[in-house]
Amino acid sequence: MSLDFNLSRVQETTVFYTNITHNLGKMAVEANIYNALWRPEESNYKVASDIIEVLEKGLKDLKDRPEYFKKFDVENGWGTYEHFVPFVEETLKACKEYPDAIILVSR
Repeated sequence: MSLDFNLSRVQETTVFYTNITHNLGKMAVEANIYNALWRPEESNYKVASDIIEVLEKGLKDLKDRPEYFKKFDVENGWGTYEHFVPFVEETLKACKEYPDAIILVSR
């Protein structure tokens, strides 16, 4: 299972798409970015600009404490810190590039 994260414009054109394993959910919880990525509707996050600050803080925490977050790597290699940080970086970059894009996720 995996998480599909999309940013779309009003015309429903996808401007960014990425995918990451659900195995990183615990790491996302620990970085306080789980709701922004996995369950944006539960925090009333609707457009990309709504999650920029959350992702910035979470990314900073991930980079400041790599050894802590690496504890949440899954043993089978399907979901590691080394995969998650670039995913968050790319998602944050896209959110900044398309701040008015609607957030759509498929779990």
